[in-house]
Amino acid sequence: MLDTNNIYGVFFMAKFSVEDKLSAVHRYLQGYDSYNTIAASIGAASSLVITWVKQYEENGAEAFKKSYTSYSTEFKLDVLKYMNDYGTSPNETAAIFKVADPSLIRKWRRLYEKHGIDALESKKKGRPSLKKETKKTETQKSTPAEETVETLQAKVEHLEMEIAYLKKLNALVQKQEKLQTKSKRK
Repeated sequence: MLDTNNIYGVFFMAKFSVEDKLSAVHRYLQGYDSYNTIAASIGAASSLVITWVKQYEENGAEAFKKSYTSYSTEFKLDVLKYMNDYGTSPNETAAIFKVADPSLIRKWRRLYEKHGIDALESKKKGRPSLKKETKKTETQKSTPAEETVETLQAKVEHLEMEIAYLKKLNALVQKQEKLQTKSKRK
């Protein structure tokens, strides 16, 4: 017979309070229960409990405080660059950078790989303003000398990440071509 409570927990991800998360983390850290046992008892996936433990180990109880943050493009690039440089998983990176939801980092990576840096920029929500925007003339456009050091550094990091990505992609394509030519010879 199927346990409808368990099915409900799988299809409709329950929201867990800070107390629930802390209790689960303490149960694991004190050695009382395994990830799977804790997850089953609260109706969560064991990967979620693992994420909570990692977040707690990195940031303590502060990791579970709700913060409605709008992350800047530079912050998103820093997170992705850190993951690329150190080979950390999205879960580990989320714990280090205090990002509440590791799936957000996965989303940033997909957007960046598919559409570039522009996809990481925050979109304004709500209705657009009715004010008429004045168009910049050629003389009003910003020159590289007027850009801030931080902006230029972000652009350099972005270009470095793009180059690294393209090099890896090129290596994979060449490897695939070699495999195809070897298989054609046979």
